[in-house]
Amino acid sequence: MRNVYSVKQVNSYVKNMFSQDFMLNHIYVKGEVSNCKYHTSGHIYFSLKDESGTIACVMFASARSGLSFRMQEGQNVIVLGSVSVYERDGKYQLYAKEIILDGAGALYERFEALKKELEEMGMFAAEYKQPIPRYVKSVGIVTAPTGAAVRDIINISKRRNPYVQLILYPALVQGEGAAASIVRGIRMMEQQNVDVIIVGRGGGSMEDLWAFNEEAVARAIFECTIPIISAVGHETDTLISDYVADLRAPTPSAAAELAVYELSSVQIMCEEYKRRMYQQIRQRIDFSRRQTEQMAFRLKVAHPRQKLNEQRQYLADLDSRMRIRMNSALEESRHKLAIYIEKMKGLSPLQKLNQGYAYVTDKSGRTVRSIKDTKQGEVLDVYVTDGRVRTQVVDIYKEEYDVRREKE
Repeated sequence: MRNVYSVKQVNSYVKNMFSQDFMLNHIYVKGEVSNCKYHTSGHIYFSLKDESGTIACVMFASARSGLSFRMQEGQNVIVLGSVSVYERDGKYQLYAKEIILDGAGALYERFEALKKELEEMGMFAAEYKQPIPRYVKSVGIVTAPTGAAVRDIINISKRRNPYVQLILYPALVQGEGAAASIVRGIRMMEQQNVDVIIVGRGGGSMEDLWAFNEEAVARAIFECTIPIISAVGHETDTLISDYVADLRAPTPSAAAELAVYELSSVQIMCEEYKRRMYQQIRQRIDFSRRQTEQMAFRLKVAHPRQKLNEQRQYLADLDSRMRIRMNSALEESRHKLAIYIEKMKGLSPLQKLNQGYAYVTDKSGRTVRSIKDTKQGEVLDVYVTDGRVRTQVVDIYKEEYDVRREKE
């Protein structure tokens, strides 16, 4: 009788064989990454291949803490994990727990250990970061004296502002003694009292850039009293010096952009400030002039001379009004006097005398108005227009004619 097994039974049996194999449960496999896909669930699916074959791999989201870089096609990596069977497909695959780059695994382990230690010491804390001066006069550069990095820094700095002084410390940036040379360069620039220091180099492998991961370099950057910009490698390279520095630049060219202000923009800004300042000064002068004119007018109004002139004008007005009133009163008086004169003329004896009448008085000066006021033989004075006539009464007659004429 034949034993017949289901597919599930076979796959389960094979999986059990894999799980009982100690080597397959804790194995390091190296190869080249291919078909790498980051799933939306957080899982990473990829393959490892070499010249002889391929093995399917998966790293679940729960194991992502074992990956310190982003996987890309063509990377040579070492994967720590276990080999097991996926029962549904009947295929075996490598379940990754940790992935390191091949050839740099030990360096990455040292990098992560030092990074963790320095971070716990607070050397990456933001409160210790010094601000980069906005307008620098001198820039210290700690890098190799030859290469693209120093040329880029110099060219960009001169283009942005040729008046900024650049001081280069020719440091070793790779190989034995590089870390000590970088430390000496940082301390030398600190003694030169530059405004900002750029520490960096061009891109390279992990081994080439390792001097900037040394603890001595990190401490020199942290202890420096002058702000430091770290500019090591390319934009994707992140080293210990980048974490410790006051500012990280993705490239040496970017470091020059960040350290050296652009002269033309500052000149435009200064011209704008100058224009605003002149405008404000003119406005202030105009305002002060108006204030001065107002104060001068108020002073003029309040000046004693003005008061005196006002009083003089008032006195002149009173004098004019008084003269007008006096003239008016004089004219009125003259008019009344003329009327009175005319009336007096009508009553004046002289007027009567001019009309042929005479004025008679006795020797005592009493007016003789009736025959009863005199007597025969009495001496009388007769006043006429041009003089006086003394006469004696010879006879007295009672004149009936005059009475009759008065009645007529």
